[in-house]
Amino acid sequence: MNAIVTPAALEAELAGTAPPVLLDVRYRMGGPSGRPEYEKGHLPGAVYVDLESELAGPPGQEGRHPLPPLDVFTHAMRAAGVGDGRAVITYDDGQGWAAARAWWLLRWAGHTAVRVLDGGLAAWTAEGRRLSTDTPAPQAGDFTPRPGSLPTLTADGAAQLARRGVLLDARAGERYRGEVEPVDKVAGHIPGAVSAPTMQTVAEDGTFRPRADLVAHFTALGATPDAEVGVYCGSGVSAAQEALALHLAGVDAALYVGSWSEWSRDASRPVATGAQPG
Repeated sequence: MNAIVTPAALEAELAGTAPPVLLDVRYRMGGPSGRPEYEKGHLPGAVYVDLESELAGPPGQEGRHPLPPLDVFTHAMRAAGVGDGRAVITYDDGQGWAAARAWWLLRWAGHTAVRVLDGGLAAWTAEGRRLSTDTPAPQAGDFTPRPGSLPTLTADGAAQLARRGVLLDARAGERYRGEVEPVDKVAGHIPGAVSAPTMQTVAEDGTFRPRADLVAHFTALGATPDAEVGVYCGSGVSAAQEALALHLAGVDAALYVGSWSEWSRDASRPVATGAQPG
């Protein structure tokens, strides 16, 4: 199954006999809940899912967006109508990071029939497709999590992978280089990590670049199907989008969920700065 879906293809699926579950995952880093924006208009039938409280655990030593408690995530998915045999589509109204986080978490929990709306809400409305203000009340799904279905990295694992494989840093280049750090305590990157801003994987309209372009982009970084690849970001959200882009390019990558927000909390961990991996 392709990991992304176009608005036209989704529209056809929604009109079919077995429509997918739609998850609206609007999110702004450090901002208020996306629910008010969801209530102003969303894809017909979409259920709002809160990234901070349902797709992540409380911030702490494991970072700003650690894995959510399994019972919390399971309850949220079942309440949204997610079932073991039912397809799921995720989307947001931003850069696609939150939608990718939901995609990654579902796959990590063993639900493989999940895709992301390519280009998100903007792509859906660009050709005049309608939005709804109705809040659906879906029948509870029978989602059964199987955690660990995708590989993850600990801080130590990320450090080791940076030495023996390819560890990609999905943050903006200036954060990688240590020139600025708007969120976390320390600026810089994990020694040995390669700068690979996730925004380089998408076009100006927010849709993913063609597969051939993604393959060429990641190959130039050393991230190929036969390499051991990992990815991290600030707190494990934008890195999920990079993991999705890697998946589209045929590369399976491990995600360091704690990412820089966990790494930088420990003063004993080394920090590299500048344009080189270090």
